[in-house]
Amino acid sequence: MSGKQKSGLREFRTVIPYLKKYRVSYILGFVCLVVVDGAQAVIPQFIRMAVDLITAGDFAWMAVFRLCLAMLGVMALIALGRFLWRYFIHGSSRRIETELRDNLFGHLLTLSWDFYQKHKIGDLMARSINDINAIRNALGWGLVTLVDGTVMASAILVIIFVQDPRTAVFCIIPLPFITIIMLLFGKAMGRLFHRAQETYSTMSDTVQETFAGIRVIKSFVKEWWFIKKFAEANDDYRKANMGLVKLYGVFFPFVSFLAGLTTIILLLVGGRRVVTGDLSPGELVALFSYLQMLIWPLMGAGFMVNMIQRGAASMGRINELLNSEPSIQSPQFPESPESQSPQLIQSRRNNPVIELRNLSFSYGQQKAETETQNPEDNPVPVLKDISLSIPRGTVLGILGRTGSGKSTLLKTLTRTVDPPDGTVFVEGIDVKKRDLQDLRRLFGVSPQDSYLFSDSIKNNIAYGNKGEEEPDEAALNLAAGLSALDGDLAAFGGGWDTLIGERGLTLSGGQKQRVAIARSLLAAPEILVLDDAFSAVDAETEKRILTGVLEERRKGKGKTTIIVSHRVSTLSSAGMVAVLEDGRLSELGTPAELLKAGRFFARMAELQRLGEGAGSAAAGGSLG
Repeated sequence: MSGKQKSGLREFRTVIPYLKKYRVSYILGFVCLVVVDGAQAVIPQFIRMAVDLITAGDFAWMAVFRLCLAMLGVMALIALGRFLWRYFIHGSSRRIETELRDNLFGHLLTLSWDFYQKHKIGDLMARSINDINAIRNALGWGLVTLVDGTVMASAILVIIFVQDPRTAVFCIIPLPFITIIMLLFGKAMGRLFHRAQETYSTMSDTVQETFAGIRVIKSFVKEWWFIKKFAEANDDYRKANMGLVKLYGVFFPFVSFLAGLTTIILLLVGGRRVVTGDLSPGELVALFSYLQMLIWPLMGAGFMVNMIQRGAASMGRINELLNSEPSIQSPQFPESPESQSPQLIQSRRNNPVIELRNLSFSYGQQKAETETQNPEDNPVPVLKDISLSIPRGTVLGILGRTGSGKSTLLKTLTRTVDPPDGTVFVEGIDVKKRDLQDLRRLFGVSPQDSYLFSDSIKNNIAYGNKGEEEPDEAALNLAAGLSALDGDLAAFGGGWDTLIGERGLTLSGGQKQRVAIARSLLAAPEILVLDDAFSAVDAETEKRILTGVLEERRKGKGKTTIIVSHRVSTLSSAGMVAVLEDGRLSELGTPAELLKAGRFFARMAELQRLGEGAGSAAAGGSLG
C-alpha cells in the first residue's frame, strides 16, 4: 500500500478533533511550559548580580546568600512546572495515541474482505504500532519543542538586545543560517522517514508470513530461503534508516557549529567591551548563559522538524487506511421483515428462504463496469445465470468440482462478495437492501479452512455466540456433542480451558473443523452453512455429526441447512441437491432423482463407490 507519498502538515487534519478534545490539558501544559521558560530566563540575572557583587570586592555574603535562596526558589518552580507540562502534554498525546489506535482498529474491522486481499497484515500492524508512535511523538515532544523553542528563543533575544544591543547584533549573525538549514532538511527528513516506514512494513510482512507458515517451511526444509528473504528486507530497512542517520549526522553537528559561533562572537565582541568598561563582568557572564540557553532552542528546532516530519509522514500512512471505505456497506435505509405488515411477513414465511434469480457474478465486475467499456476486458464470470429457490426448512446439498463456484455462491448469500442488484434474496428481501449485520446474523457458516484463535477451546466455540452475553454451559455442551468434540475434550490436558496455538496449530485438521462446526452450531442460526466442513473428518465421525446436527435442526421449525461437499455420501441426507458445473446450475433434484438421471452426480457417486471398494479390497489384501 505504498501509493503516493503524503507527508505534508495537512495530514494532521485527522487529529484536530482529538486536539480539540484535550485542548484544556494542552493549554495548561503550554502555560506551565511558558512559566518554566520565563523562570529559566530569570536565573542568568541572578548570576549577573552575584558576579557583579563579587567582582566589586566590597560585598556582604548575606546578599549573595539571598540571591542563592531566590535562585533555589526559582529552580523549585522550574521543577514543578516541568512535571506539570509533561503530565498535561505527554498525558494528552498518550490518550490521543490510544484513541487513534482504537479508532483505526475499529475502522479496519468495518472494511470488506477485498481490502485484506490487497493489503498485507504485516503492513497494517506496522502502521497500527510504529506509525501511531511517531504521531504521538509529534503531538507530544514535537509540539513541546515548537512552543518551547519559540518562547525561549524569543525571550532570550529580547533580553540580550535590551541588555546590550551592540553585542547582540553580532551574536545573532549565525541564526538565519540555522533557519535556512531547517527548511532545506525538513522535507528531506519526511521523505526518508516515509521510506524507512515502508521498508519496516515490508519486513513485518515477511516475519508475519514466515511464522504463519512455519509448518510448510519446515516440511519443505525452506528455512534458508526465508532467512535470506528476511535478511534482504532487514538490510533494506537498515539502508533506509542509514539515509536518515546520514542526514542527522550532517544536520545536528552543523547546527551545533553555528550555535557555537555565537559563543566565539560573544567572547570577541563582549570581552572587548568588558575591557573598555562598556560591559560589566556580570553582564558578560549573563550573556554567555543566555547564549548557552539559546543552543537548546536551536537544537530543539532540529528535533522539532524531525518529529513533525516523521509524524506527518506517519499520519499520511494512517490516513490512507482511515480514508479507505468498505466496498460492501449496509444501505442507508435498510429493509427488514419485521418492518413489514403481518400479512406480508406471513406470506414471506411461506416463500423460499433463499432465492437466486438469474445470478451471474465475476470478481472485479463492478470495477470493470466503471473502468472499461470493452466487454472483452471484463473478468470471466464465476457464476452464470443461476436461478434457485430454497424452501424454508430444507436441507440443500451442493456438489461440484473445485472451481465450479460453490464457495462464491455461498459468499453472495452473506454479501461477503456483492452480487448484482435483484439477484439474491433472503427471506424475500434483496440482500443488498438489508442491514449487513442483520443479514449475517441469520447465517452460521463453517468453512473448510477453519480459522481458530489463539485461545481456549471454550472461547473458540463461544465466539459463535452472536450476543454479548456469555453462552450457558448447556449450549456449549450441546454444540460440542453435536460436533463429536466431546470425546476429544477428555484427551485435552485442560479440557474446555485447553489453549490452542495460533490458527489452531496444536489441533489436527479434523479437530479444527469440528471446533468450527461447534462454533456455528452454538449460534443456532436460521441458515446453517457447512462449506466442505467434513473434508478432514473420517466417514464414521462425519455420519455421526450429520445425523445429530440434522436431527437437532429439525427441532427448530423452519431451520435451513446448506451442505457443500465433494462426497456424494455426505449429500445423501439432503432433501435437495444442486450440482454446479463451470459456474452453472447443471442439475437439481433429490439424491435419488439425480442418481437415476445418470449425469455428473451419478458419475461421481459411481466413481466414489468404486474408489471405496478398491480401498476396502486393498486393506483386506494387506490384512490377509
